[in-house]
Amino acid sequence: MNKAIVVFEVEGGSDKGPDGHRKDTMPIVNSIKDAGWHAEVVYFHPDKADEIFDTVSKNFDAYISRVNPGSIPGGEKGYMTLLTKLADAGLVGMSTPADMMAYGAKDALVKLNDTPLVPEDTAAYYDVESFHNTFPTSLTYGERVLKQNRGSTGEGIWRVRLADADLAKSVEPGSKLPLDTKLKCTEAVDNKTHDYTLGDFMDFCDQYIIGDNGMLVDMRFMPRIVEGEIRILMVGDEPVFIVHKKPAAGGDSFSATLFSGATYTYDKPEAWPDLLEMFDKARPVIASKLGENDNVPLIWTADFMLADGEDGEDTYVLGEINNSCVGFTSELDMGIQEKVAKEAIRRAEAKNA
Repeated sequence: MNKAIVVFEVEGGSDKGPDGHRKDTMPIVNSIKDAGWHAEVVYFHPDKADEIFDTVSKNFDAYISRVNPGSIPGGEKGYMTLLTKLADAGLVGMSTPADMMAYGAKDALVKLNDTPLVPEDTAAYYDVESFHNTFPTSLTYGERVLKQNRGSTGEGIWRVRLADADLAKSVEPGSKLPLDTKLKCTEAVDNKTHDYTLGDFMDFCDQYIIGDNGMLVDMRFMPRIVEGEIRILMVGDEPVFIVHKKPAAGGDSFSATLFSGATYTYDKPEAWPDLLEMFDKARPVIASKLGENDNVPLIWTADFMLADGEDGEDTYVLGEINNSCVGFTSELDMGIQEKVAKEAIRRAEAKNA
């Protein structure tokens, strides 16, 4: 056993500080060293993939990926191939490409739509034909939210509703809207509303389906999103903190990203006892439906929206899970990097026990 963990990054990108690293990378590295293990950063480049594999596979017990998939030089394929090869060679992958896809892909919601976490009418479109055939009917049941598989900060996440309020009230659920139906479509990235016809909007959205790992998730709009989105940040099985992300007030705002003007409030997990109790029961279900061997990622988040229960009580609806490169630069004073280091070492030791 080498007692060593490598942390992968890529050069450049808006998430880097003056030292060329993500602001949460070196705190993780230093915390691993403080725990008595070796740790270092390796920058991935597709031209050096074979060299990196040879060095890392011989000298490290595990890797931690701190790479935003959208910033990988040469695209994702080479990087994901390297991570898969390292996992196959016996390294503990945090996370493996399989975990990234299982937890990070938007259709994780579809895999959970038979649980209380997600509305049962949540669906995914993997080809243009099924999208064009089904969405005109889906929209007759009420406002919908379409989510592309890739993108960040609300890019490609659309709130879609009928422009004619009277039509929205009178349309027969289960019927099929004509392609010239007028829509109001608001993108989460900036909360700006655009006018489309149904046909033109679906043609526009085809870009999200075409290509590798392309898909659109279709779920009902949750009106209480205006009260905020509640994010739980997890290190393994431990809730570390909760962020209450409240959209900017007024207009069509529903996005809970900082870029769109949302405000963030950071709480300790115990400040949300009902949510924590529900999520504690749900975690084994999430792990069994999404992960391999019931494992959860090293660092991951679950975002929830408030909804009304049958008796008027507050309930929580899962809106998204993230795990590819969850950042916590604003919360370093909470000691999260130490928890990450401890859990990473625990997993590496367990694999080599």
